[in-house]
Amino acid sequence: MSGFRGAVTVDGPSGTGKSSVARGVAARLGAAYLDTGAMYRAATIAVLDAGVDPEDAAAVARVVAAARIEIGTEPGTERVEVDGTDVAVRIRGADATRWVSAVSAVPAVRRQLVEQQRALVAGRDAVVVEGRDIGTVVLPDATLKIYLTAAPEIRAQRRARQLGLTDAAEIDALAADLRRRDEYDSSRADSPLRPAEDAVVVDTSELSRTAVIDRIVALADSTVAAGGRA
Repeated sequence: MSGFRGAVTVDGPSGTGKSSVARGVAARLGAAYLDTGAMYRAATIAVLDAGVDPEDAAAVARVVAAARIEIGTEPGTERVEVDGTDVAVRIRGADATRWVSAVSAVPAVRRQLVEQQRALVAGRDAVVVEGRDIGTVVLPDATLKIYLTAAPEIRAQRRARQLGLTDAAEIDALAADLRRRDEYDSSRADSPLRPAEDAVVVDTSELSRTAVIDRIVALADSTVAAGGRA
């Protein structure tokens, strides 16, 4: 097991392998793991279940403020609950995927969940946190910041495999949805999707999951050996 102590942030758009890579890195480093995207998806489930318009920022903020969102930090398991109900499967569904960008763009929602995210990682010796604004907003002083990227067609194929899609039209629609979400998340006023200035950018297009994990673990270990941040 690595002797890493500190925080590793793994940011990037959908389909770059963030979740599987971040979980793998956490397991290798003996670290806690936090999927912040799952928190925003859980908030989206709360909004949809409340029957409010996901594009009504005020209504969304009220619903999320009242919701009890709980998430696990063990890399080997996924625990996501909204008001005591397991939503780990639902957060990956089409409805959550369609509306999560709108919900996560609401500043009040971001403030609430960022505060919760910081509380979840506070005091932990080692943690790997994945999302879209972790290195830039949530943990700007992280030990090591990683930004994953990949060619758009590769990302669409990966997400299609995750969802079990094989129809060409469905995959094309998925690719269009990924482009739409990238544009939405990159252009939002609050915490836009972008690499931190001091992030190490890793293109995963032609790399296996194991190769990406190996590279990040090596960077984490070398950062600790150097006695500072990347």
